Amino acid sequence: PKTFTLNNVYFDTGKSLLRPESSKELDKLVEYMKAKKRLVIEIGGHTDNVGKVDANLKLSTDRANSVRTYLTNHGIEGIRVTAKGYGDGSPVASNDTDAGKQKNRRTEVRVIKE
Repeated sequence: PKTFTLNNVYFDTGKSLLRPESSKELDKLVEYMKAKKRLVIEIGGHTDNVGKVDANLKLSTDRANSVRTYLTNHGIEGIRVTAKGYGDGSPVASNDTDAGKQKNRRTEVRVIKE
Protein backbone atom coordinates (compact mmCIF):
# COMPACT_ATOMS: atom_id res chain seq x y z
CA PRO A 1 0.00 0.00 0.00
CA LYS A 2 1.02 3.60 -0.56
CA THR A 3 2.03 5.52 2.56
CA PHE A 4 2.73 9.22 2.92
CA THR A 5 3.34 11.60 5.79
CA LEU A 6 1.03 14.51 6.56
CA ASN A 7 3.76 17.12 6.90
CA ASN A 8 1.79 19.97 8.43
CA VAL A 9 -0.25 18.26 11.13
CA TYR A 10 0.71 19.51 14.58
CA PHE A 11 0.01 18.65 18.20
CA ASP A 12 1.34 20.20 21.39
CA THR A 13 3.90 18.11 23.26
CA GLY A 14 2.21 15.21 25.01
CA LYS A 15 -1.24 16.18 23.71
CA SER A 16 -3.60 14.75 21.12
CA LEU A 17 -5.59 17.91 20.33
CA LEU A 18 -4.93 19.12 16.79
CA ARG A 19 -3.42 22.58 16.58
CA PRO A 20 -5.36 25.04 14.39
CA GLU A 21 -2.60 25.29 11.77
CA SER A 22 -3.19 21.60 10.95
CA SER A 23 -6.50 22.34 9.23
CA LYS A 24 -4.93 23.45 5.95
CA GLU A 25 -3.20 20.09 5.43
CA LEU A 26 -6.19 18.10 6.66
CA ASP A 27 -8.60 20.04 4.44
CA LYS A 28 -6.51 18.95 1.44
CA LEU A 29 -6.93 15.34 2.52
CA VAL A 30 -10.69 15.85 2.96
CA GLU A 31 -11.01 17.27 -0.55
CA TYR A 32 -8.92 14.45 -2.00
CA MET A 33 -11.07 11.85 -0.27
CA LYS A 34 -14.25 13.55 -1.47
CA ALA A 35 -12.93 13.34 -5.03
CA LYS A 36 -11.82 9.72 -4.61
CA LYS A 37 -15.04 8.20 -3.28
CA ARG A 38 -13.64 4.65 -3.04
CA LEU A 39 -10.48 5.60 -1.17
CA VAL A 40 -10.06 3.84 2.18
CA ILE A 41 -7.17 4.89 4.43
CA GLU A 42 -5.50 4.24 7.73
CA ILE A 43 -4.24 7.15 9.79
CA GLY A 44 -1.08 6.07 11.62
CA GLY A 45 0.23 7.98 14.60
CA HIS A 46 3.94 7.79 15.51
CA THR A 47 6.05 9.19 18.33
CA ASP A 48 9.72 9.54 19.18
CA ASN A 49 11.21 7.39 21.93
CA VAL A 50 10.95 9.95 24.74
CA GLY A 51 8.76 8.65 27.55
CA LYS A 52 7.35 5.26 28.38
CA VAL A 53 6.39 2.81 25.64
CA ASP A 54 2.79 2.45 26.87
CA ALA A 55 2.30 6.21 27.09
CA ASN A 56 3.71 6.72 23.58
CA LEU A 57 1.40 4.04 22.19
CA LYS A 58 -1.64 5.69 23.80
CA LEU A 59 -0.55 9.15 22.63
CA SER A 60 0.00 7.98 19.06
CA THR A 61 -3.39 6.23 19.05
CA ASP A 62 -5.12 9.32 20.44
CA ARG A 63 -3.47 11.53 17.82
CA ALA A 64 -4.46 9.19 14.98
CA ASN A 65 -8.03 9.22 16.31
CA SER A 66 -8.00 13.04 16.42
CA VAL A 67 -7.14 13.12 12.71
CA ARG A 68 -9.82 10.51 11.98
CA THR A 69 -12.37 12.59 13.89
CA TYR A 70 -11.39 15.69 11.91
CA LEU A 71 -11.98 13.83 8.65
CA THR A 72 -15.34 12.41 9.72
CA ASN A 73 -16.44 15.80 11.06
CA HIS A 74 -15.72 17.21 7.61
CA GLY A 75 -17.87 14.77 5.68
CA ILE A 76 -15.73 11.65 5.23
CA GLU A 77 -17.55 8.43 6.11
CA GLY A 78 -16.09 6.74 9.17
CA ILE A 79 -15.93 3.36 7.43
CA ARG A 80 -13.36 4.83 5.04
CA VAL A 81 -10.89 5.83 7.78
CA THR A 82 -9.25 3.72 10.46
CA ALA A 83 -6.82 5.02 13.06
CA LYS A 84 -3.89 3.17 14.56
CA GLY A 85 -1.17 4.19 16.95
CA TYR A 86 2.31 2.78 16.46
CA GLY A 87 4.04 4.53 19.35
CA ASP A 88 7.79 4.69 18.91
CA GLY A 89 8.01 1.30 17.17
CA SER A 90 8.51 2.49 13.58
CA PRO A 91 11.12 5.25 13.54
CA VAL A 92 12.16 6.76 10.21
CA ALA A 93 15.19 8.55 11.70
CA SER A 94 17.52 8.27 14.65
CA ASN A 95 16.09 9.26 18.01
CA ASP A 96 19.59 10.44 19.02
CA THR A 97 19.04 13.96 17.64
CA ASP A 98 16.27 16.54 17.94
CA ALA A 99 15.87 16.56 14.15
CA GLY A 100 15.50 12.79 14.11
CA LYS A 101 12.96 12.86 16.94
CA GLN A 102 10.97 15.48 15.03
CA LYS A 103 10.84 13.23 11.95
CA ASN A 104 9.66 10.33 14.08
CA ARG A 105 6.79 12.37 15.55
CA ARG A 106 4.55 12.11 12.52
CA THR A 107 1.11 11.29 11.20
CA GLU A 108 0.96 9.02 8.17
CA VAL A 109 -1.75 8.08 5.71
CA ARG A 110 -1.69 4.54 4.38
CA VAL A 111 -3.92 3.81 1.41
CA ILE A 112 -5.83 0.59 2.07
CA LYS A 113 -8.07 0.66 -1.03
CA GLU A 114 -8.27 2.98 -4.03
